[in-house]
Amino acid sequence: MLCYIGVGSNLGDSLKNCRGAIEGLSGIVGIELTTVSSFYKTEPVGMENQNYFINAVIEIKTTLTAQKLFEAMQNIENTMGRQRGAKGGPRIIDLDLLFYGQNVIHEQNLIVPHPEIHKRRFVLEPLSEIASYFIHPSFGLSIRGLKDRLSDNKKVEKIKE
Repeated sequence: MLCYIGVGSNLGDSLKNCRGAIEGLSGIVGIELTTVSSFYKTEPVGMENQNYFINAVIEIKTTLTAQKLFEAMQNIENTMGRQRGAKGGPRIIDLDLLFYGQNVIHEQNLIVPHPEIHKRRFVLEPLSEIASYFIHPSFGLSIRGLKDRLSDNKKVEKIKE
């Protein structure tokens, strides 16, 4: 299954945290890391009085079910010291399952596609970089099309490495 995962951090060494989470995911049996977007410095959304985030999106191929993939992502977050606080608040690492193929999943602890993708520049910029052609299964629009229609004007700058 082709999947896209959002990666973000704004506590500690955010770039190192993001890279560590990506490395952790790529080391799991049943997950093959295929593409990593550039890293972006992004203005916080929601709780605005906090550090800027570092964000990226990765593309993976997996044989894991959506639920098992979600559990693996949460295990990485927990291992890295993620504390579940206020929605949109500061975090050492955040892994979001954006898409699980073209599946639409509504379970108690898992909603895919991620319900906020179409509203967030910090997700659509890196996602568009690696998968502009991908069609959102609920909206029938490409990622590029969603980005072009975006009203979010938060700052999102590619980090030059």
